[in-house]
Amino acid sequence: MRAAKSDDNQPEIVAAFRKLGCKVADTHMVGKGFPDIVVKSGGAFSSVYLVEIKDGSKPKSARKLTEAQAEFHETWPVEIVETTGDVVRLVRKWRGLA
Repeated sequence: MRAAKSDDNQPEIVAAFRKLGCKVADTHMVGKGFPDIVVKSGGAFSSVYLVEIKDGSKPKSARKLTEAQAEFHETWPVEIVETTGDVVRLVRKWRGLA
């Protein structure tokens, strides 16, 4: 089994969530299809979300979910982000601003 590797844009995506006041836990090393990060959207009673990061600068074929990720996504609600723009749109949606 190979070690889980984070996407090249993960630091940028995590920084964007944090800049918007979110708390982020890095979970990319969990493996078995578990998403890259867990995000808490705001204050003490805010929701927690599972987020898969894909590198939007790579070809679409390189951004495809792995088999394990696809299976995980069938059971659990997971958001997918590729860019910091996706982060802004997602946080706005979570906060009812979209």
